[in-house]
Amino acid sequence: MNRQTQPGRLTKALLETVDDMRRVSVMDAATHEKITLRHLGGKANDKSAPLTGDEIRSLREGAHLSQAAFARYLNLTVGYVSQLETTSRRDVRQACA
Repeated sequence: MNRQTQPGRLTKALLETVDDMRRVSVMDAATHEKITLRHLGGKANDKSAPLTGDEIRSLREGAHLSQAAFARYLNLTVGYVSQLETTSRRDVRQACA
């Protein structure tokens, strides 16, 4: 049984970031719902495939963000975003592990 009835600090911070990403159209509604349901206790699909570098670039460009702005929203370095965009699916999985 889960002793914690309220989301923790980390979960609250994650949800705030996800809400901001949805607000600026970096994330679509379906993905936003999956993340928030998963962290708030709803039933969601917990299996998801890693994004390819092309998919990450497409997301960023679809939101009309530079790599620097995208990195700032995700609290990453520009170099890491660049690396993610230029790696294959297998490499992205390893980089995020």
